[in-house]
Amino acid sequence: MKFIHKDFLLGTKSARRLYHEYAADEPIFDYHCHLPPKDIAENRQFKNLFEIWLEGDHYKWRALRTNGVAEKFVTGNAAPEEKFKAWAKTVPHTLRNPLYHWTHLELKRYFGITDLLSEKTAAKIWKEANAQLATPGFTTQSLLKKFKVKVVGTTDDPVDNLEYHRAFAKQGHPTRMLPAFRPDKALAVNAPAAFNKWVEQLSAAANVDISSFSAFISALEKRHDYFHSQGCRLSDHGLEHCYADFCSEKAAAEIFDQVRGGKTVSPQEHSQFASFMMVFFGHLDAKRGWTKQLHLGALRNNNIRLLTQLGPDTGFDSIGDFPQAKTLSAYLNKLDSDNLLPKTVIYNLNPADNYVFAAMIGNFQDGTIPGKIQYGSGWWFLDQKEGMEMQINALSNLGLLSRFIGMITDSRSFMSYPRHEYFRRTLCNLIGNDIQNGQIPNDEKLVGPLIRNICYRNAEAFMAFPLSAKKK
Repeated sequence: MKFIHKDFLLGTKSARRLYHEYAADEPIFDYHCHLPPKDIAENRQFKNLFEIWLEGDHYKWRALRTNGVAEKFVTGNAAPEEKFKAWAKTVPHTLRNPLYHWTHLELKRYFGITDLLSEKTAAKIWKEANAQLATPGFTTQSLLKKFKVKVVGTTDDPVDNLEYHRAFAKQGHPTRMLPAFRPDKALAVNAPAAFNKWVEQLSAAANVDISSFSAFISALEKRHDYFHSQGCRLSDHGLEHCYADFCSEKAAAEIFDQVRGGKTVSPQEHSQFASFMMVFFGHLDAKRGWTKQLHLGALRNNNIRLLTQLGPDTGFDSIGDFPQAKTLSAYLNKLDSDNLLPKTVIYNLNPADNYVFAAMIGNFQDGTIPGKIQYGSGWWFLDQKEGMEMQINALSNLGLLSRFIGMITDSRSFMSYPRHEYFRRTLCNLIGNDIQNGQIPNDEKLVGPLIRNICYRNAEAFMAFPLSAKKK
């Protein structure tokens, strides 16, 4: 039997039935990813397997470095084929790492290749995959159609002009590409030079002279409105932890003026300013009916030497151990007290916080929307089989799994869509085991819709994204 077969990861008869009859054929609602909008709008055709598979994948870069591969073959100037060969030599060393599963699932689903990737099979796989990549079926837009991706939710800075989203919307493709508003740079008064440079970009994008804090707020609200006009219904924040050192608008304005004047601020002033801004963004999202995402807990840029050499997002981020519960509770409570708590998805990166987050969402459900506050899928270092199982188990024990909005790719790679299949197989295997053990009734009318809804339909209903090119 080939390694990737039709019942891969499905250990029981019940699991196999649930997957094949209720999960496998559902479309994909990828509401959070980092795919480049330009590549989608321009229908990029990848030249080779390196470009589509290794070009921006820091998961693989970390494994290559761990296997003793020189940076030349990771992010350096080695030829694409040489980089691919380095990856092929590394793959046999990734046994029990999710990369081994993902690698062979991706080769199978994209190219129909069932050989195990290794130094011995590298040349054959390189040639076979590259031949297929040269055909029309392997452009970015063709791949979205192949994997039945209904929505791609990109991640976009407020200063982005969204030109590629507009261009793609005019093409009539069955997939909708919609932006997400990610205003992290608006909080970063602790880095005055970078903050001031970004404020100038915001000024140009919003066509607002930002000479005061009120003008800053006005410019951000204008950009939020523009994103809404382009179909955006989702915001996102990547934070070490929530900010809950609330201050007045006057205090926030004084801090803003300090930074605009070139002065540095204290850690407490940074926390106060960030707290004010996060409440402001929460209010904007609630008023426009958006969903807010909070990605919490990454310890970024650990290796300063290599950060300086290679830049951010190159594989040197990690799991942080920041206290989460108190500030997350205070932030959500502040918005709820203002009657402006939007639909919210919270993601943790540290598995020690699984039950903290699963319990927290129950504090702010208000009966207006099923699952209004969501405990998001296993994220980043936790988007593998064990991490997914831990998240599902915590949510099941403390909340309503039936209202869960499911998996995201959170990826920069167009080869990542089988991660949805990986999640679905993991989900069906867990539930199938419960049926096998008599912990859940063996009733397809009860369990089948749960699987189908988690795979796609809950997200579609929850996000309320405009699913046609017509603006709303």
